[in-house]
Amino acid sequence: MTDRLRPIPPDAWTAAQRTAAQEIVNGPRGALYGPFVPLLHSPELMGHAQRMGEYLRYRSAIGVRLSELAILVTAREWDQQVEWAIHAPIALQAGIAADLIDAIAHRRRPKAMLADEEAVYDFCVELHRDKRVSDRVYQNALALFGEQGVVDLMGVNGYYTFLAMVMNSAQTAAPASSADPLPE
Repeated sequence: MTDRLRPIPPDAWTAAQRTAAQEIVNGPRGALYGPFVPLLHSPELMGHAQRMGEYLRYRSAIGVRLSELAILVTAREWDQQVEWAIHAPIALQAGIAADLIDAIAHRRRPKAMLADEEAVYDFCVELHRDKRVSDRVYQNALALFGEQGVVDLMGVNGYYTFLAMVMNSAQTAAPASSADPLPE
C-alpha cells in the first residue's frame, strides 16, 4: 500500500502550510504526525480540524479516558491502523484496561467494563453500526454525561471518523507503536 499523500518537506511548505503546521507543533500534540500529514495538503481544513480535535481529545466533557475509549471503537469500526497505533497506548495509560482494548481490537464485546465505559462503548458501537443510537443507550449516556457530554461523545465519533476517512483514503502508514496492529 502506497502513501498517496506523502509528507511535504518543510522547505516546500506554503505560508499557509507553515502556519497550520506551527499551530499543531505549538499545541499539546507537539509534532506534525498521523492524520495531519495528509491534511497538510489542505492547510485551512487542517487548521479547523486540529482545533476541533484538540478540544475533543484533551478537554471534552467526557474526559480523556472515555474519549480514548471512543477513539478506539471508532478506529476499530474504520479499520484505522494509524489511530489504533497512536491511541491504544494512550488509552492504556489513561486507565482503559488491556482486556477491554484487546476485546475491541478483536471485535468482541468487552466482558468487564465500568458503567461509564459500557455507556460509551454501547453508544459508539450503535452510532457506527446502526447510524443512530437507541433510546435506551442515549438515555444511559445522558444520565451519566449530561447533554454536553453526549454532544461531545458524538463529536469524538464524528471527528475520528473524519480522520479515519482521510487516512484510509490517503493510505497513511501506521507509525511504530507498542500496540499490536488491528487484526484483519
